Amino acid sequence: MKAFVFPGQGAQYSGMGKNLYESNETAKELFEKANEILGFRITDIMFEGTAEELKQTKVTQPAVFLHSVINAICMGEEFNPDMVGGHSLGEFSALAAAGALKFEDALKLVHARALAMQKACEAAPSTMAAIIGLDDEVVEKICAEVSAQGNGVVVPANYNCPGQLVISGNIEAVNAACEKLNEAGARRALVLPVGGAFHSPLMQPAKDELQAAIEKTEFQTPKCPVYQNVDGKAHTDAAEIKQNLIAQLTASVRWTQEVQNMIAAGATEFMECGPGRALQGMIGKIAKGNADVTIKGIE
Repeated sequence: MKAFVFPGQGAQYSGMGKNLYESNETAKELFEKANEILGFRITDIMFEGTAEELKQTKVTQPAVFLHSVINAICMGEEFNPDMVGGHSLGEFSALAAAGALKFEDALKLVHARALAMQKACEAAPSTMAAIIGLDDEVVEKICAEVSAQGNGVVVPANYNCPGQLVISGNIEAVNAACEKLNEAGARRALVLPVGGAFHSPLMQPAKDELQAAIEKTEFQTPKCPVYQNVDGKAHTDAAEIKQNLIAQLTASVRWTQEVQNMIAAGATEFMECGPGRALQGMIGKIAKGNADVTIKGIE
């Protein structure tokens, strides 16, 4: 069985989507439609922009979404998933590719999400850190202890793969957790160059804003099961998918569990659709030792 998966923020690079735009008329039309919807020429930044310009959340999220979904659309009949999933932002790409959301509606939601998250980041100084080489339970316990001390909140945010968990929260709390996690034997506890605490309670203002937009948007039954971040499980009910998407912004991304569940459901071929190779690396670690699983990229 074939699983198509879609990357999140951080996969962007200068030049992304340019070849597709220049070689495929359908892609060109969709990119131009996106420029119109967004009210600025995101294609100029995607194709020629600097790394700094691409790092702006209001640019990054729609750029990664567009690259991913337009790739899927331009595959035509070769886009034949038995299941789909996406990492954080990539869940919107997965929903659009699977037909649960119209392309235009999904792009508008991604744009609203990016602006709301940017605003939340500016309101509360916060950050994230990658913790390498510890069991999830140890990281969870230390985050809970640090949060209980009253110097801010820090929570597990992204369960990326075994031995790699990203934490998220107030700067002081994240730094305190990193110190304790190093003492507990982490190989690395690396504060990430991000402007906010994604997938933590500090994103509540963004969640409230995005919820209003999601509730006004029509969702359809997808053409295949969509595995969602909040519980790592397969969903086909449009109302459930909508509620899980609302919860996603302040909840942990349970990517490890999501991929494990896909494999348990019969996935043997994973196709990363979009920029970069981050998911291929994570899936390789999650499926380590499973000779039946193959992983490829479509970019």
